[in-house]
Amino acid sequence: MTTLRGYATWIAAVAAIILVWLQLPEGWPISQPTGTLNTILTWIFWILSITVVVLLFTDRRAPEASTVEVEGPSFSRYLFSNTRAGLFWLPIRLFLGLSWLEAGIHKATGGGWLDGGAGLAGYWQHAISIPDQGNPPITYDWYRDFITLLLNGHHETWFAWIITFGEIAVGVGLILGLLTGIAAFFGALMNMSFLLAGSASSNPVLFTDAIGLILAWRVAGYYGLDRYVLPMLGTPWRAPVLARSSALPDTA
Repeated sequence: MTTLRGYATWIAAVAAIILVWLQLPEGWPISQPTGTLNTILTWIFWILSITVVVLLFTDRRAPEASTVEVEGPSFSRYLFSNTRAGLFWLPIRLFLGLSWLEAGIHKATGGGWLDGGAGLAGYWQHAISIPDQGNPPITYDWYRDFITLLLNGHHETWFAWIITFGEIAVGVGLILGLLTGIAAFFGALMNMSFLLAGSASSNPVLFTDAIGLILAWRVAGYYGLDRYVLPMLGTPWRAPVLARSSALPDTA
């Protein structure tokens, strides 16, 4: 194990301990941290998690990093790696793309999103509200603080444009099959943001579909522009085993 991976292991262990502490059930001998301590630990957890990802990415060229330690089932290899599976992902991709395109166009043509961000401000106001009875829309205090920060700074005036045209861009990318994995990732990111704000609606279904497209990024856009774009970007679909076998000398 290289030095970077060793650091990542210890940092990930600390992050895991903090996460367990933050999520301890009520009634346990050790109670959950509250107030400022909860906010501080939450930020520490996310900083440590991002650090682990950066360290592992930096260490990606180490010899042991390319070793496959767990063989996946043949069905998952076919579903996420075989171009024929592109037909399976095609209707899912189109459904997801049309859903995002429709949502973005709706925000662009009405609802007060692009004329000052009043629509988004109202959405944020509802999300951070804490009712006298029942549960608030937002479960995690750190996300409520984040939304409150955006709202108090009147950032809805520009953030609404990012959301609106971000939804349109994700929709167009998925419909055309252009950089499908990247488009699905940003779609899933918006789904998660809406879910954290307490909006279920169709977000669970769209998020699940997006995760599938992310995992199948190599083949999900095969019946689309990715069929031509990804090879030009250095991601050929030709199986490496075919290239190796063609290079072997004929021993017959």
